[in-house]
Amino acid sequence: MPTKYDTNPLDPDFPEKIKAETATKVLPEKVERTRQFAAPPMTEEQTRRFTSQDSNGFSTPNDGENAAARYQPVSLGNIDQTISRKVSLVGLPENIMTALPYIPWYIGMVAGLLILLFLPKSEAKVRFHAAQGLAAHLAILAVSTILGILSRVTDFAAFGNGIFNVVTMVLLLIFAFKAWKGRPVHIESVDELTNWLEDKISTKQ
Repeated sequence: MPTKYDTNPLDPDFPEKIKAETATKVLPEKVERTRQFAAPPMTEEQTRRFTSQDSNGFSTPNDGENAAARYQPVSLGNIDQTISRKVSLVGLPENIMTALPYIPWYIGMVAGLLILLFLPKSEAKVRFHAAQGLAAHLAILAVSTILGILSRVTDFAAFGNGIFNVVTMVLLLIFAFKAWKGRPVHIESVDELTNWLEDKISTKQ
């Protein structure tokens, strides 16, 4: 059978045969109807109107437009409403109990240890500040001891130890003042020691 690549010039009917073999065949047309998809089920709730009780956070002025309710600024006296609460078993205000562990000159160290020993875990806030203050005092004592040992070798360590003691004393006083005012105090560098002390030192009650 000749192919379309056959270029034999001796066959004069070759072009007609190729045209007959490669003619485009038209397929019969089939008329198909468009199929309608089923309507989706109703899964969402119907739209409802909000009442005035649903929009308590907004006020409606005289012009009819919605406007946000006026913001009431929080005064400094409302930062922590618990600063005047009496701590159980002690009778002292909570803000004083949270400030005591940060007092320098080893007073805060002893106060923090006593608070952890005698206050129950229900006093979570006071116990946290006691553990954090105790952890800060222990860290300061460790660094100061190392610098004191090095000061016997070099005068630079003695000078650094003096600066370190002054700076840490000022920081502890600032922490004590903030705790007394009911503001948050977080010493990130002693987080692990704080958690360990708060967990391990507790009352037997």
